[in-house]
Amino acid sequence: MSGATVSEIFASMEYGPAKEDESVAQAWLERHARNFGHFIDGRWVKPEGRESYTSENPATGRSLASTLQGCSSDVSLAVKSSREAFRSWSALPCHTRARHLYSLARTVQKHQTLFSVLESLDHGKPVQECRNFDVPNVIRQLYHDAGWAELRDGEMRGWQPLGVVAAIVSSSFPLMTLSCKVSPALAMGNTVVVKPDTRTRLSALLFAEICAEAGLPPGVVNVVTGDEDFGAELAQHSDVDKVDFTGSTERGRALCRDSAGSGKALSLRLGAKSSCIVFDSADLDSATEGIVEEAWSSQGQLCSAGSVLLVQESVWEPLLSRLRVRMSRLRCGSGLEKSVDLAPLVDESQRSSLEALVEEAKREGAEVFQVCGPSLSMGGPFYPPTLLTGLAPASRFFREEISGPVLAALPFRTAKEAIALANNSRYGLGASVWTESLALALEVAGSLQVGSVWVNAHSLVDAAAGFGGVKESGFDRDGGREGLFEYLRPAWSSRPRPSTSDLDYKSFGTSCETPPLPQGAGGGGREGEETPKVDRSYKLYIGGSQVRPDSGYSRPVLTAGGELLACVPDGNRKDIRNAVESANKTQPGWLKKGPHTRAQILYFIAENLELRGAEFAQGLSLQSAISLEEAQKEVGLSVARLFHWAALCDKYGGSVQETPFRGSTLCFREPIGVVGVVCPDEKPLLSFVTLMGAAICRGNAVVMVPSPSNPLPALAMCQVLETSDLPGGVVNIVSGERDQLTRHLTGHSSVQSVWYFGSEQGSQFVEWGSADNLKRTWVNYGQPRDWSSPVEGAGEEFLLHATQCKNVWIPAGEIYAN
Repeated sequence: MSGATVSEIFASMEYGPAKEDESVAQAWLERHARNFGHFIDGRWVKPEGRESYTSENPATGRSLASTLQGCSSDVSLAVKSSREAFRSWSALPCHTRARHLYSLARTVQKHQTLFSVLESLDHGKPVQECRNFDVPNVIRQLYHDAGWAELRDGEMRGWQPLGVVAAIVSSSFPLMTLSCKVSPALAMGNTVVVKPDTRTRLSALLFAEICAEAGLPPGVVNVVTGDEDFGAELAQHSDVDKVDFTGSTERGRALCRDSAGSGKALSLRLGAKSSCIVFDSADLDSATEGIVEEAWSSQGQLCSAGSVLLVQESVWEPLLSRLRVRMSRLRCGSGLEKSVDLAPLVDESQRSSLEALVEEAKREGAEVFQVCGPSLSMGGPFYPPTLLTGLAPASRFFREEISGPVLAALPFRTAKEAIALANNSRYGLGASVWTESLALALEVAGSLQVGSVWVNAHSLVDAAAGFGGVKESGFDRDGGREGLFEYLRPAWSSRPRPSTSDLDYKSFGTSCETPPLPQGAGGGGREGEETPKVDRSYKLYIGGSQVRPDSGYSRPVLTAGGELLACVPDGNRKDIRNAVESANKTQPGWLKKGPHTRAQILYFIAENLELRGAEFAQGLSLQSAISLEEAQKEVGLSVARLFHWAALCDKYGGSVQETPFRGSTLCFREPIGVVGVVCPDEKPLLSFVTLMGAAICRGNAVVMVPSPSNPLPALAMCQVLETSDLPGGVVNIVSGERDQLTRHLTGHSSVQSVWYFGSEQGSQFVEWGSADNLKRTWVNYGQPRDWSSPVEGAGEEFLLHATQCKNVWIPAGEIYAN
């Protein structure tokens, strides 16, 4: 356009050059001689003898700066600094921490253009995305969490900070991801060691320097750089209390296994395969713009990018024709050019991977539509926006994560088919629903197995609304009140530090320490009894029926004096399989019963338990060697605990999130699904009722493994449940050898969460075994809990483990456009 007249410009309406000024960012790099160390304890640290990594501008391949590849001693130095800072930082008044975060937000705001340009240079993404989306969200996060820092002691009463948090950041939204971890952690009183992605380090190092400029105390935020193995060393450091990881699913799975049995809290935000679902009632022009923006913004490298397009058959051709026209107008070029829509990928290896994948799609019979503009020959890892059609629903392009500007489209006939296609993925981060029918949108949103649903929009985020996934997209949330609990533990508890052991995962739970043998002599009838009592045969409880174990074995249960009290069934893998199958079949219907009906059933269970209270108390006293008075107290507490959970059936369903978004953001606290519960030995009736009630009151179904030393109260509950209108399959009870049943529950792919209250070794195995399908876990590392206490035995902690948040974003603007 150089030399064109004004009239010629208006006639062609072509874009002219509009490059962002990068001089300030380059000056900042020059001030550091383009050579960065770690930022530890409020200063730059450059240890000798370290290898270096060169950060490059993906668009040009030009070197930006050299950064360190850290080693284990660097990790120790950073963690030690954060541990020392934690002592004073956590002791500060809430108002003081709030002032610090407010000052940090203001300081970032003063340097927002520098952050935008540096992020674009280092990542390659368009600078307008950094300026209009990334950096404003970072500032919003800091302001929002400054408010939570002020309110923590009131709103989070009964909770305390974890300690030192290791924040491992991905290359998708490097600066935003960092702020989503650092900001709430600091607000709740923790300190943080940040390890940015190898390819996108510079904005994190600038953030560290800005923290010091804002007056944050030394050691509160430390930033260290290194490769993936360096990140693993940080995560495994014994003095790290929590690992907060964003990255690939496989890396997250490895972290699960590496941290098993360490006592660390773990949050994972992993891969995604998000769907855009377009119904025939949608505004097709708006849907087209939304799809283009989210499928190809940031070159499709966003974790929430809409990489699957599901279109109702009746509007399949009209929508795709609009999409192809819109794609043809996309502009590719350097990220610093303000008028471009697509910039280069983060590195060359990603482009090679995409080229191979698209060739594979062609071999599968896909029709490939690509836009190849002149800017794609500029050099650098550019890849054209790509639309794939004609693939089978079973294709990997609809199931596996593909990071890049590739959109795979598929038609559907009915809403049920669309839901089934969208849920046919091991991931569950987000999805968008495009329709003018609010009733349809809400019903579809409730059926999608994802963490966020956007109606007539995509990838909306805000600090006031939790963002995270389900299934293999990880667990826990960034943002919102729900996200703050990821950086807290109950005030009565301390960091578990189990003794590290080389547990043999392959053999754990495969053999039985106490075989189910008959008691033999000495376990018969009592002396003086002329007529024996009718034998009571305890059974498993699966699908609403009492059934015999598949093994055909029974285990003796003895009194405290060593006398045979009863024989209980010895469950095995097949019994667990049957119980999980029953729970999965029943759980959706149990949820649809509604909170009032669930509450009435729990009240009914409490009523029937109290009617048989004398029988339960006598059994507890006989086996547990406690007085009859203590046993009666436990029964009474169990009845009261059922009342507690019944009361909460309709009082923990969610909230309206106060986001700046014009419309409504609704947070639904949904059930986890099927929960495997391994019960403790202490308070065998109260702990069983507590765990069962907490799970089922929120719509979950459970497979319960009762205390192996005192299983009778749990098995006696079968008759109580049968007479309380509880649908069969909501509660399943399988008795037997704890380690064996734990192994089968943990390894079952249809169990979404495991709650384990047993030994240190069992806790370690559950955390390790859960990595296969990344199920959520809650373990006690062998530490006892006061089940009688309303704080330890009935706190909000139980509800947090029984639910997961789904945020549904609903737009407004029908009446008032602005």
